[in-house]
Amino acid sequence: MAMNGLCRVFTSSRVLSSYVTLLSSQIPNKTKKPLVENRRLLPQLLCVRAMATEKQRQHAQPGKEHVMETTPQFSSSDYQPSNKLRGKVALITGGDSGIGRAVGYCYALEGATVAFTYVKGQEEKDAQETLQMLKKAKTSDAKEPIAIPTDLGFDENCKRVVDEVVNAFGRIDVLINNAAEQYESSTIEEIDEPRLERVFRTNIFSYFFLTRHALKHMKEGSSIINTTSVNAYKGNASLLDYTATKGAIVAFTRGLALQLAEKGIRVNGVAPGPIWTPLIPASFNEEKIKNFGSEVPMKRAGQPIEVAPSYVFLACNHCSSYFTGQVLHPNGGAVVNA
Repeated sequence: MAMNGLCRVFTSSRVLSSYVTLLSSQIPNKTKKPLVENRRLLPQLLCVRAMATEKQRQHAQPGKEHVMETTPQFSSSDYQPSNKLRGKVALITGGDSGIGRAVGYCYALEGATVAFTYVKGQEEKDAQETLQMLKKAKTSDAKEPIAIPTDLGFDENCKRVVDEVVNAFGRIDVLINNAAEQYESSTIEEIDEPRLERVFRTNIFSYFFLTRHALKHMKEGSSIINTTSVNAYKGNASLLDYTATKGAIVAFTRGLALQLAEKGIRVNGVAPGPIWTPLIPASFNEEKIKNFGSEVPMKRAGQPIEVAPSYVFLACNHCSSYFTGQVLHPNGGAVVNA
């Protein structure tokens, strides 16, 4: 099979297709292999090269996946589901795109019934596309997925989300606190009170609010998974308020895990490194987008599908029954103090 077939497996970008053809022509004949052997070695490199060749900048948050020229990869033909989450009901915040979309897709493949939230009035197209993906991916015994528009920064909205999920499905088995926003700033003086409140409301207040309401409908064996960031461990000078919220999420995860251990509810986190999601073109200038991910040992950004299995593992009781208060680190090789 020709090497340019990779573009159909890993991205829809025409730029990537051209890059694959060019790369194939540069590989010595004696090293060329069929797609089935090469696809595990090259796709991530190819995707990050495609990102660097296109104008990706968006000028507002939340970022929109459907307008990205090189779309994040939420699925892979290599992912083989095995009913790890059969019968479970999962609520995923920020599930319309990026990591949230990939997690929802893998959960649906694994047999879970999925509900997700998105930003009302701004992310309808991404949400509808994700909803259709989940409907196609779900197993026959799972219920139809639902998408819930809301602003998670306020307690009453979080309660309404939980109530809607419980009214539809009767309970919540897995809560994924994932929604986030971030803004660059060169100095702390640029971070005024309204912005600080906005970032903290979305990134950590919502985690408290949703968890408090969801716990009323979660039983022994349930799981809470919080999305933090590598920035919580290594810091980030230009994302100071965002980084502070991600550090708070690590502490929240550890404290809540201790609090809920006696109830048999496990609480863990995932701290992604540089992952190609709509948050990136909505946050950074074109130069930073071009070099995004180059700082980690693997020299590339990751894809959402490379992060999603961490959430599957932590939600699956027979895979991670002895994990609580822990954080997984899909970050491209950055060594952090876990």
